[in-house]
Amino acid sequence: MLAALILRAFLPVAFGQAPGAAGGGPPPPNGEQLYLENCVECHGPEGDAVADVDLGHGRFRRATTDPELVGIVLRGIPNTAMPPSNFSEAQASAIVAFLRAKAARAAASAGDAANGRAIFMGKGNCASCHRVNGVGARIAPDLSEIGRIRHSTDIERALVGPDVSIVPSNRFVKLVTREGTTITGRLLNQDIFTVQLLDSREQLRSIARADLREFAFVDKSPMPSYRDKLSSQELTDLVSYLVSLQSGGAQ
Repeated sequence: MLAALILRAFLPVAFGQAPGAAGGGPPPPNGEQLYLENCVECHGPEGDAVADVDLGHGRFRRATTDPELVGIVLRGIPNTAMPPSNFSEAQASAIVAFLRAKAARAAASAGDAANGRAIFMGKGNCASCHRVNGVGARIAPDLSEIGRIRHSTDIERALVGPDVSIVPSNRFVKLVTREGTTITGRLLNQDIFTVQLLDSREQLRSIARADLREFAFVDKSPMPSYRDKLSSQELTDLVSYLVSLQSGGAQ
């Protein structure tokens, strides 16, 4: 009997499972089920029953990031009809994940991804700076998996207002050497000794800090705003294409 108990405790660890993980622990929270059971009465099945809010399309009134949304689900919004909940943080996170996935599907289906790709390669001139699955330039960030790491609302916001949507890791810098040479490019890495960047000619540069006279972040994004460059439908199509880029498989 003792040997059997020891063997039962040892086997999950031996095969890479934590004790209690093999069929014994509770299943992960189901965000869709939690939403349908607790949120539909006010927000509706599609998430569009509250004025100025469309949860199913990623449009929120008071939050943009996942942590902010989880906080609202948990603590509610004072002096509004949104009450605090008894959800655990895992359950609240599952609801937010469900809403994000729903919004991504809505964005992908709202537009024509094939036309969005044509805009990306043509009228939008996006490939002159961005690369997708080995095609395009490398001056700006690689977008091969942008649909997996950015929400559709974030992508659209970056397209129409790039200056206010700069991700810190994608910031451009301006360097001036002691000899007076100006170098601009996308910052890749920096430490106390050197600064590494990809310049406008796609050349990897590593410059010693001791050789620099000036180091500054560029506040204005080099990417243009597409607010007036694309029609509403073209913008929707471009977002649909970018959302479809999930794992480097789509072109």
